[in-house]
Amino acid sequence: MESEQGKHVTTVNLVEHSSRPSGVQLVSTYQTNRIGDPSNLVELAQQVQKADDFIRANACNRLTVIAEQIRMLQEQARKVLEEAKRDADLHHAACNVVKKPGNTYYLYRRESGQRYFSILSPKDWGASCPHEFLAAYKLQHDMSWTPFENIEKRDAEINIIDKLLNEQIALPSSAEPNFRGLMN
Repeated sequence: MESEQGKHVTTVNLVEHSSRPSGVQLVSTYQTNRIGDPSNLVELAQQVQKADDFIRANACNRLTVIAEQIRMLQEQARKVLEEAKRDADLHHAACNVVKKPGNTYYLYRRESGQRYFSILSPKDWGASCPHEFLAAYKLQHDMSWTPFENIEKRDAEINIIDKLLNEQIALPSSAEPNFRGLMN
């Protein structure tokens, strides 16, 4: 409840003592009707205010976690879209060989600006490399491209997933997979 000055005022709801649901007395009329310590109402109001503060803080903390998760999901979505665009661009680069998953291809640019894939690395060309080398990529089985500097990491991730899948297939249906040691 807001007061005229805009300050939050805590109200305390007391249990009504005049009714008896199902014939059972819920509150002692002696305890509620006797003249008691006036600070009890203040304590009750403070307790309600403290509960309100804790509930608000807890809700804020939980919402903060959700907001951070949303930011992480947005970043992941952005990254997925960037990788999809890169993969599509790479699939449209000129190439005179049939690209096969599992192989590494080397991207070059001609003076005309045309980008093309080759199976020859700059090292294979040596000093006679005819065009500007841009990057190397491994074509994955899902037809995505992994930049050369990420190939080891990606292969390790794929090996872990393969191991999990193979373990799951080999297990009886009631057994649980063992994830220990796979992520190390």
